[in-house]
Amino acid sequence: MNLHKTLATIFGMTMLSRITGFLRDFLIARAFGASGYTDAFFVAFRIPNLLRRLFAEGAFAQAFVPILAEYKNQKGDRATRQLVDHVATVLTWSLLLTCLIGIVAAPVMVYFIASGLKSDPAAFDASIVMTRIMFPYIGFMSLVALSGGILNTWREFRVPAFTPVLLNLSFIAASLLLAPHMSQPIYALAIAVFVGGVLQLAIQIPALRKIGMLPHVSLSFRAALGDPGLRRVLKKMVPATFAVSVAQISLIINTNIATHLEKGSVSWLSYADRLMEFPTALLGVALGTILLPSLSKAHADGNDTEYSSLLDWGLRLTFLLALPSAVGLATLSEPLSATLFHYGKFDAQAVTMTGRALVAYGVGLIGLILVKILAPGFYAKQDIRTPVKIAVGVLVATQLMNLVFVPWIALAGLALSIGVGACINAICLFIGLRRRGLYVPEAGWIAFGIKLTGALFLMAGVALWMAGKFNWLGMQPHPIMRLAALTGVIGACGITYFGALLAMGFDFRSFKRVAS
Repeated sequence: MNLHKTLATIFGMTMLSRITGFLRDFLIARAFGASGYTDAFFVAFRIPNLLRRLFAEGAFAQAFVPILAEYKNQKGDRATRQLVDHVATVLTWSLLLTCLIGIVAAPVMVYFIASGLKSDPAAFDASIVMTRIMFPYIGFMSLVALSGGILNTWREFRVPAFTPVLLNLSFIAASLLLAPHMSQPIYALAIAVFVGGVLQLAIQIPALRKIGMLPHVSLSFRAALGDPGLRRVLKKMVPATFAVSVAQISLIINTNIATHLEKGSVSWLSYADRLMEFPTALLGVALGTILLPSLSKAHADGNDTEYSSLLDWGLRLTFLLALPSAVGLATLSEPLSATLFHYGKFDAQAVTMTGRALVAYGVGLIGLILVKILAPGFYAKQDIRTPVKIAVGVLVATQLMNLVFVPWIALAGLALSIGVGACINAICLFIGLRRRGLYVPEAGWIAFGIKLTGALFLMAGVALWMAGKFNWLGMQPHPIMRLAALTGVIGACGITYFGALLAMGFDFRSFKRVAS
């Protein structure tokens, strides 16, 4: 498998997802701004989203993919299909029960995650209604995670990478066509989440059928639970769930703190988070998607050299692309926030507050992405306990930083604590991989770092100089002109960065590689 070409494919699909995601956020910001009701929506959406990350994309994928790769490479098609069927059976019935409980317990969960909304009873009640509408999303997306794990193990990356586009399209349709006709327009966004979940699951079915791995869900829960492979997955999921839950607990705490700050804080943080997720998804998620099955195969084959080489390739590519992204977020926070969101009800204050959070996120962006590259180094070895221990320490450190940062810089302090915590997490994961001999850096890192540093300083200077030439808030009546200006600034930054690297003799061809 050509990793460079595969990464380009996933990158393209993820780029499409991010572009439609920005169009989605633009329409939401224009129509609803940042208010108590948008805070209510973001809180309500965060609850099933947290559980999705906890049980689906997080713990489940980390436990399931390495074992599935082992079955595929060592035990044959029949045993692999049986494992998939049993996992699908247990997952489906467990999710159905979880969704029912979640719908009933929505008021308790909303209070737990956003007690500050109680000061606005209408927003609190709206959040409960939207939580109930959206809660089945966790069921749809957990099954999408199962499908994605299967497809990625079979080196079919296109459909899982394209899937998020469908949720964005559902949001866009709801914002334009449904919201204007509802007595409470914000509820249209909750309906969009439900519909988007259905669409994302539906698109997996033809792809699974094509590779002959469409799961069959049985009524016999107990028989499926007796599968030894499934029990191994569940055993791995326990520490994996705890590992992912640590990060989600931190996010819950931060959301609750935000609801006690100025009204609109949850929304501002969410908009900044969306901008931060652009490079995180394009690079971190794309690379992590490729690396986990590739590392799992190298582990199953006993190829330690290939294992270390894959990690080295992923780390170099991360530094090459994540560092300029971090500099861009920090130096162009106002241009980005204004150009993408400063329309309709999204006012100048919202731009300023979103921009502050974005600068803070930029500080820790490299850590947020590196975690997605380094953690698979442990998961592929079926070692989940080490990331758990590190995550617990990071949770404590993040909340201690909140005690310092939030009284100092308010909302931006929440973003800064997350970013710095991610950097601490990445450093600890790196040290763990090195101490165990799982990763041995290849030659050339010092020269690589010197060239990147020089190019980054030049890029930052160009970004600050060019951004200062425009009145980004004043260009609100001229959105095309503002978009053209931002495009020009970003283009100049890219030309400066990559041009400087080329001038210093940087060899981009070294990133092409093929995995067995």
